[in-house]
Amino acid sequence: MANQRNTPGSWFRDSHDYLSVYHMGRRAETIILPLELLRHLKPSEFSDAVEYHMWQQRQLKILEAGLVLHPSIPLDKMDAFAIKFKEILDSSDHKAIDTGKNSATMRALCNCVVSLAWRSPDGGSTDVCHWADGYPLNVHIYTALLASIFDSKEETMVLDQVDELLELMKKTWSTLGINRSFHNLCFTWVLFEQFVETGQVEPDLLAASFAMLTEVASDAKKSDRDPYYLKMLARGLKSMKNWTEARLLDYHRNFNRETVGLMENMLHLLFSVTKILEEDVPAYVASSQEKGENDDESSGNRVDYYIRLSLKNAFDKVVEDKDASGLIRDGEVQEASELLMKIARKTEKLAIKEKDIFSPLLKRWHPIAAGVAAVTLHNCYGGLLKQFLGGKSPMLNEIAIVLQRAGKLEKSLVQLVVEDSVECEDGGKAIVREMVPYEVETIMHKQLKQWSEDRLSKGKEQILRAKQTETWNPRSKHEPHAYSAVEVISFAKEAIENFFDIPIPITETSFHYLIDGVQNIFREYIAFVASCGTKQNYMPTLPPLTRCSRDSKFVKLWKRAACSVGVEDLNQILSGGGGGGGGNHLRPTTSRGTQRLYIRLNTLYYLVAQLRTLDKSVSMSPKVLPNKSLSSKKKSPSHFQTTLSTLQLACRHVSEVAAYRLIFLDSNSVLYGSLYIGGVGNTRISPALRVLKQNLTLLCAIVTERAQPMALKEVMKACFESFLMVLLAGRNNRMFCRLDHPAIEEDFDLLKSLFCTIGEGMIVEDIVERESEVVQGVVALMGHPTEQLVEDFNSVATETCGLGGMGQKIPMPPTTGKWNRSDPNTILRVLCARKDRAATHFLKKTFHLAKRGTGIRII
Repeated sequence: MANQRNTPGSWFRDSHDYLSVYHMGRRAETIILPLELLRHLKPSEFSDAVEYHMWQQRQLKILEAGLVLHPSIPLDKMDAFAIKFKEILDSSDHKAIDTGKNSATMRALCNCVVSLAWRSPDGGSTDVCHWADGYPLNVHIYTALLASIFDSKEETMVLDQVDELLELMKKTWSTLGINRSFHNLCFTWVLFEQFVETGQVEPDLLAASFAMLTEVASDAKKSDRDPYYLKMLARGLKSMKNWTEARLLDYHRNFNRETVGLMENMLHLLFSVTKILEEDVPAYVASSQEKGENDDESSGNRVDYYIRLSLKNAFDKVVEDKDASGLIRDGEVQEASELLMKIARKTEKLAIKEKDIFSPLLKRWHPIAAGVAAVTLHNCYGGLLKQFLGGKSPMLNEIAIVLQRAGKLEKSLVQLVVEDSVECEDGGKAIVREMVPYEVETIMHKQLKQWSEDRLSKGKEQILRAKQTETWNPRSKHEPHAYSAVEVISFAKEAIENFFDIPIPITETSFHYLIDGVQNIFREYIAFVASCGTKQNYMPTLPPLTRCSRDSKFVKLWKRAACSVGVEDLNQILSGGGGGGGGNHLRPTTSRGTQRLYIRLNTLYYLVAQLRTLDKSVSMSPKVLPNKSLSSKKKSPSHFQTTLSTLQLACRHVSEVAAYRLIFLDSNSVLYGSLYIGGVGNTRISPALRVLKQNLTLLCAIVTERAQPMALKEVMKACFESFLMVLLAGRNNRMFCRLDHPAIEEDFDLLKSLFCTIGEGMIVEDIVERESEVVQGVVALMGHPTEQLVEDFNSVATETCGLGGMGQKIPMPPTTGKWNRSDPNTILRVLCARKDRAATHFLKKTFHLAKRGTGIRII
């Protein structure tokens, strides 16, 4: 119910028109107001047709809500009048319906509305008109009417004619299915909502809502309560409770000495609402417990909760205002100590404010309200003090000063608890036990933690230096990885070895603190190694769909152009210059940037091997004491499992980026840039395969053996993607006919064979076949007759778009880039590249696609 007054705002904009209809001399309960308005108000009474159309749609939506969506009498889904009404409603979306006397649509609408409104539960005759008495529509309408009692110019004021208005509204009860219980609950809600929406500046509205709540409490205990009433009661009171509690949970910010009386009224309202919910709303208590709310909903316990949370919020505000967290954690000891002393003084002021302003009020519901506040502040400051002591080393004079000031604060807070607990049976001993004494951790544990932090900070500096200086050149022929990786591994080994050399017992908690920090450093370095862009950086832009043009002059221009890529082979360092292939005149086209990606990949695999070795040595160390509080089932088999998982993802990512750069940038001139340009017979795949084989030979010379299977698999996937784009996104200079299919199929088989034979079974044939399934499906489409392609396209496009009727226009299927022989866009691209009259005729007739230009078009 929190927004029910705003929800129907657009529907009930005509509420004054509705009320005026009651003066027409007819029985109110027999008048279907929206229908009467549709019959009597004409388009000429509106400023323009758009405004009339919008008004008309509102009336129809109200009828739909009352008769179809929320009927008081259950409606059969196959009801003929409801179906006809829905058809009329749908037709009104496009233009206003004719409401004239001779309008067939209007007669049909009247017939449907009257038939639906005068239904009876048993199908017999009835003298009750059901058009707006279904829940929650009736409640929305009635609360909107109740809201009209407020002055539009002064929203906190009630109109002088309120009694007359309420009497007039009672006449709607029979139509809306409202009774006295519903009225009391709605009126309580409207008064409360007005109090909230007007900024809580008028206490009388809250008092009036509380007064009406007594009527609601009486109604809620009646034995003949309507199920909808119970539902509305639960929702409305829960909303009131949640809003009021939200204010009380931070009462230090929301109230002061002048407004503490308003806080008292809210507490009375809240506990009355809670009492009704607990006693008269079925299953409320069980539902609250299931949702994790407080088990004990007594007023004393709730006030205890409000005190603790409000004081915590107030303390957090002090810390935020002083920007304390960062300074205490990272700042100088002297600055942090001065800040902690200021916060201690602020904490004492909060305790005094609580004692003077709020505790006298809250003590009516809680016997030791001030004591609870003091304990809360004590624990809050203790947490801040613990953070300060745990982060500073060695023990300096400033820390002693802070402890001295903290002791003074603790003494004053304990005194407040004692004074407030005099009348308690145990003298306040139970509440005092909640105050954890201010203590620092043992010096030894503190030094151990500080030592770990110092080492980890040096590791972070090393990562920063690597980011600034790394050039991705191999360390040597036998160590084809980055030197920065060697430094990171050396740091981790040294830190862990020195950690175990510390002559004190090491707990598992302390050990994991260091290991987690080392893993964070590794993950930051891995992210740096893997920060090489994405494969999308090298994917060519998909050209727009156009029809095949037979007179393209691009081939002539292409034959005149010569494209070559200069390469500075990195494998001279790695294999003594053996990557060129001896007497073969072809040279690999792998660029220096791609070779650097190979070094990144080697670096990641070097980290994998070194981490596994380090993990094994750590697991064998006798220095790590088991933590009995941790279940053995929850322990990870590896101390670096998270980092190793991150490494696997990074290896796959770098392999993918390197592959797409190799194929779509370095090898573009022999694959996507030239394959099948000028006709399939003129540019077969064999030259490209020779260059590709040289590139793969160079890859195997640079990339370490462990990384080669993944790297080759990603190159294979990129090659298949490039081959697909040649067939489906070949720009203005590629066209195919059905007779080209055998040659294309043969070329793709040669491409697959290359990856089946490269290396010593690095990619098994099953994987090649599985990765090539999509390409094979598209290649198969190249051999289909144009008529079959058109038929297949129409079938899958109709199914994809959900078209059911004959003659419906098929929209242009979207380009997703996820090619598939059953994808309508894929089939359409095959048709666009098909060089025959039937394809041209279909594309022109169906999508009005223009022919390709005769010159070079840059996309």
